[in-house]
Amino acid sequence: MPEQVITPELRQWIIEQVSAGHSSASVLGAMKASGWTESIALAALENTLKAQALPLIEASRLLPEVVMNEGATTVWAHDREVMVLVSMAHPRVLVLGGLLSPQECQEMIELAQPRLARSETVVNATGASEVNVARTSQGMFFARAENELCARVEARMAALLNWPVERGEGLQILRYGPGAEYKPHYDYFDPMQSGTPAVLRRGGQRVATLVTYLNTPAAGGATIFPDVGFQVSAVAGNAVFFSYALPHPMTQTLHGGAPVLAGEKWVATKWLREQRFE
Repeated sequence: MPEQVITPELRQWIIEQVSAGHSSASVLGAMKASGWTESIALAALENTLKAQALPLIEASRLLPEVVMNEGATTVWAHDREVMVLVSMAHPRVLVLGGLLSPQECQEMIELAQPRLARSETVVNATGASEVNVARTSQGMFFARAENELCARVEARMAALLNWPVERGEGLQILRYGPGAEYKPHYDYFDPMQSGTPAVLRRGGQRVATLVTYLNTPAAGGATIFPDVGFQVSAVAGNAVFFSYALPHPMTQTLHGGAPVLAGEKWVATKWLREQRFE
């Protein structure tokens, strides 16, 4: 069999297919059907997408984003000034300061506490949810605009990220006790899993995540991004935002909650969808 070479023409074809909306799995299948070995096809797909296709897709696709004046370090979000402490382009990660006031953080915890239960994760095969050993927190969901505090905070987040309130899931409140953690994972729904179509019917794919810290743990509890060696300390009122233009590991949005070493950690998570979330 002649040697298979990854040519510029092949890379361009891959970019065109993905930019047209074809999944990486379908592109891989087309390459294999054309005679490419799976290992070479995977290498071509992965390298091309990381180096060329993803930046093009990110530039052309509408995603939640913090829009700031040139040189500014703060942005006005509905009713509160929010600081931008760290800004990373690839992956797109922002660390935000003062998204919630100390009073709002405490009120959120008090409202959530009576409804806490063991946190669950989505079952890939069915789209349902269940308790998973990788996630050892307690949690609950507020309905969108369930109370005055949620409505105010959601309006602030929508203004901050230039994304309509109705395209966001309700706030999820999580409590991590000593030793609790959430092992590294992706927030998008894996297109290759049989349960994903059922989940997507409620509002399309997730495209971004905003995690707001409601308290400062005594030790531990950072949000980690293993692929890029980056971590965000949990500080009350601050938040970390990250977006993902495609449901694919090349977005480098693998993240997790490091174990709490002392005290406890409370967070409010907002997931943003492509379409109106029902």
